[in-house]
Amino acid sequence: MYGLMMKTPLLTSSLIAYAADYHGDTEIVSRTVEGPIHRYTYAQAQARAKRLANALLGLGVRRGDRVATMAWNGYRHIELYFGISGLGAVCHTVNPRLFADQIVYIVNHAEDRFIFADLTFVGLLETLRDRLRPVEGYVVMTDPAHMPATSLPNAICYETLIGEQPEAFEWPALDEDLASGLCYTSGTTGNPKGTLYSHRSTVLHSFSCCTADHPLAASCREVILPVVPMFHVQAWGIPYAAALAGAKLVLPGPRLDGESLHELMERERVTMAAGVPTVWLGLLQYLADTGKTLDHLDNLIVGGSAPPLSLIEAFEGDHGIEVVHAWGMTETGPVATTGRLKRKFQDLPLEARHKIKLKQGRALYGVEMKIVDDAGHSLPHDGKTAGQLMVRGPWVASAYFGDEAASAAAFDAEGWFATGDVMTMDPDGYIHITDRIKDLIKSGGEWISSIDLENAATDHPEVAEAAAIAIAHPKWGERPLLIVVRRDGAEVTGAQLRAFLAAKVAKWWLPDEVVFVGELPHTATGKVSKFELRKRFADHVLPDAR
Repeated sequence: MYGLMMKTPLLTSSLIAYAADYHGDTEIVSRTVEGPIHRYTYAQAQARAKRLANALLGLGVRRGDRVATMAWNGYRHIELYFGISGLGAVCHTVNPRLFADQIVYIVNHAEDRFIFADLTFVGLLETLRDRLRPVEGYVVMTDPAHMPATSLPNAICYETLIGEQPEAFEWPALDEDLASGLCYTSGTTGNPKGTLYSHRSTVLHSFSCCTADHPLAASCREVILPVVPMFHVQAWGIPYAAALAGAKLVLPGPRLDGESLHELMERERVTMAAGVPTVWLGLLQYLADTGKTLDHLDNLIVGGSAPPLSLIEAFEGDHGIEVVHAWGMTETGPVATTGRLKRKFQDLPLEARHKIKLKQGRALYGVEMKIVDDAGHSLPHDGKTAGQLMVRGPWVASAYFGDEAASAAAFDAEGWFATGDVMTMDPDGYIHITDRIKDLIKSGGEWISSIDLENAATDHPEVAEAAAIAIAHPKWGERPLLIVVRRDGAEVTGAQLRAFLAAKVAKWWLPDEVVFVGELPHTATGKVSKFELRKRFADHVLPDAR
């Protein structure tokens, strides 16, 4: 017997429609790339998103088409989030921090028809345009007064594109399982892999973000500042969750330094902010240098990489701001855990509470987790036994977009996703990362592939062999150390090798230091032993951290 309830599809368009109807006068405030602060309301945001949808139809965009964005956190990007997916197309957020070859691969693999880009990234796209085969045109996200002269083919000014379009548009009643968003991760070796979100998964994730125990715990009483970029796993779902909650949104644009964030937080009375530890360390330094305070901020959400204990102690002890740790991945939609403490932990000594907060948190409702050994057998949740973390749930990916081989390797027969992270899980469900299976380096919340870095280094004619390992860093969490064996008679220096790599990888991938050795340790199968290298360099301190 089935229940007699209405079958209303869960659509991203319903989120902005609800915000416009019931929180229509709530503000979205943006620091623009052009400079000035822009402010308008959810009602105005929906009206412009509908104009955008009409414009996209005029460009020939249809359901299922991929439309890319390369933009900072700003009001036009919000319009793209809702206008593209609301129409039935797929909003593909491209991370401009990736190096050129990865961006080219991603755009071509996704078969993006159009790219919407902030002024900041026009120059980058001009260097790549001849390699972006499926792209039919570019939309520069600015007004006519700031529209640059550009060599991008079929370039259109955003405000010109939507300016004469009508606001009249009925969001179509789509199948909730249709794709709404696309994000690629470079968190593994080889080509980036696409996670294709559905309307249903996005709305369910947004509901989770509005529950009291979620790190975000969004409500209409909050003023939320997402510092995590909208081009990075959909800003942890905050744009959608804020609309569902009717929360005021404050968007920082490209200025993420401590002074700019503090000024925006205080003027707009921000109560909650979310970002990676690197950003918050910069803000802490600004507060320490100036003696200024944060008078309205209540909660600081930290993800991307584990926060250092000093960060938690400073924000909670010196500023009275609660720090909440969260964990997730592009494939987990993205937020999968909450670091909020259970009631029984509230009265623990401060040191004990902070020890729990350093963990990656416990599963949110809807997300199932288990740790397994190499044979796939479940391991005990005793806080000591380490194994690979496996997850599944309604906003966890079931496969990679257009990549059967990667999907077969990452998902088991029961649908569990293998995260690649080695963790322990305690009896209360709190997980703690102890290692990474593929020797990845996580710097400032972004992944660096050690193998790709090594391959680039060995392209140098004077390098015989190279290995990259992660070294702890007080600001970035981890930074790469490159360990190199020169070819016989070679005299290449660390500075020369870094200059060589600068043309091959993203700037933030460059190793902080290059160490030359006579030989690298190898396993019995001939592979470089990263285990031995990590032991050898366990106490190594990078130059700028000394």
